Amino acid sequence: MDFPGSVAVFCGSQPGLHPGFRASAEALGAGLARAGLRLIYGGGRVGLMGALADAARAEGGQVIGVIPEFLTRFEVAHEGLSELLITDSMHSRKQRMFDLADVFVMLPGGLGTLDETIEILTWRQLRLHDKPILLCDVEGSARPLEAAIDAAITHGFARAEVRTLFEVVDGVPALLARLRALLPLAAEPGWDSRRL
Repeated sequence: MDFPGSVAVFCGSQPGLHPGFRASAEALGAGLARAGLRLIYGGGRVGLMGALADAARAEGGQVIGVIPEFLTRFEVAHEGLSELLITDSMHSRKQRMFDLADVFVMLPGGLGTLDETIEILTWRQLRLHDKPILLCDVEGSARPLEAAIDAAITHGFARAEVRTLFEVVDGVPALLARLRALLPLAAEPGWDSRRL
């Protein structure tokens, strides 16, 4: 099956306190599937990760989970995916997700989500890739990371150009529209990967 693109989504293994977080994860999963875009994510069945994957699968989307082996022992791996890839470490998980993805998206999440996003931003700063990175702002979730980056610039630890390494998009509908612009085949009328 051919896909117009693969989107890696970094998001929380917890649901978060605001109901809008889960609703956004579900809307993104469903929207990616309807656009025929393949979802790459951390392989969990819990929190926003589980909601994202379940929504994509419910719409017939292809979902590839990537999870380190030690996390499977905590019984958090999602067994209902198109494919579940098991890696030997957190680092190799990030490398595998990078290899599979055309675009990266950050939804709300905790330290793991921040770690994944910062690393992929750093790799782009170091010119190891030029793949788009989108921060989906849900109920202000992207603002703390923006503030940390701005502080690094203000204090002389980063150049102002690092602000061009990523885009902040306000909510899932705007995010899906941006993905259609970045992955043009998904915007073609009548495109549906389930027809292939």
